[in-house]
Amino acid sequence: METTTPLIMETSSEKNTAAFTHLSTLSQYIIPFGNYIFPILIWTSYKDKSEFVNHHGKQTLNFQLSLLLYTLILALIAIPIFIAVVLQNIPMEAVFHNEDFTIRNFDFQGNIGLISVGLTAVLLFGLLKIVEFFLVIYATIKASNGEYYKYPMTIPFIK
Repeated sequence: METTTPLIMETSSEKNTAAFTHLSTLSQYIIPFGNYIFPILIWTSYKDKSEFVNHHGKQTLNFQLSLLLYTLILALIAIPIFIAVVLQNIPMEAVFHNEDFTIRNFDFQGNIGLISVGLTAVLLFGLLKIVEFFLVIYATIKASNGEYYKYPMTIPFIK
């Protein structure tokens, strides 16, 4: 005889709130930091009222915080590399003597490895944003169907 845990059916309101928590992260394309502000507002308003919304709110925030960490790491790799490559090709005499200068014969020869690492970091960032968009949509659909969802690549900052 097989025993199963009884499923607690989420109300339509809980499903909609959980789905909207995920969707609210897309506000980052219109409002700076909207991907943190709106999910925090929704989650804190409903976390004590619904375990389902609490779960999805935590997942949403943990995913956004994880993406922030990954983005910072990629930026810490790419930005110094590009600055170093550009600075190596600027004639410093012109900068110190306040002379006009032009960058001629930009030299990539000695920096191909560094530039490759920097471009890889930039491409990974772009891929991360595309994956984020589709995972947010997928999580929204799961929440609206009353299913629990856990984002991949997520560090559990909020337990």
